[in-house]
Amino acid sequence: MLKEFDVKTLSFNPFERINNDWCLITAGNKDSFNTMTASWGGVGILWNKEVATCYIRPQRYTKQFVDREDMFTLTFFPDGFRKALALCGSVSGRDHNKPAEAGITPLFIDGTVTFEEANLVLVCKKLFAQKMSADSFTDKKVLETVYPEMDLHTIYIGEIVKAYKA
Repeated sequence: MLKEFDVKTLSFNPFERINNDWCLITAGNKDSFNTMTASWGGVGILWNKEVATCYIRPQRYTKQFVDREDMFTLTFFPDGFRKALALCGSVSGRDHNKPAEAGITPLFIDGTVTFEEANLVLVCKKLFAQKMSADSFTDKKVLETVYPEMDLHTIYIGEIVKAYKA
């Protein structure tokens, strides 16, 4: 069961939790939502607010939900959910019921969506969205290596308005 806590007391290694453990970016409502696996992102302070950043490529189905909604969640899971997260990152919600296939249960809180099996949830209010620009890359090797098809991510910055842990 998830319990709300003050995000200012959050103590975790973002390199471990985001890059190695992965998380789900989810947006929508009871009628329509989608989720995707993420291993890029960050947390910190910006504009005097606790924020999370995430990055979504244009072809990802979840992007239209994050674009449409004011809120999104970053959901982290305990050990044992790697296959579920891998599935959520490898199939499209256009064609699959990801939660059912992954064995995770949607939980509707604070006007958005997360999952009952989570051990950490950051509920974010979208503050900023901007598509990356090829002209902005100062290291062109990153651009060429990560974006050979020029499908540049949109950067989302969300204020962490609530945090929950198991």
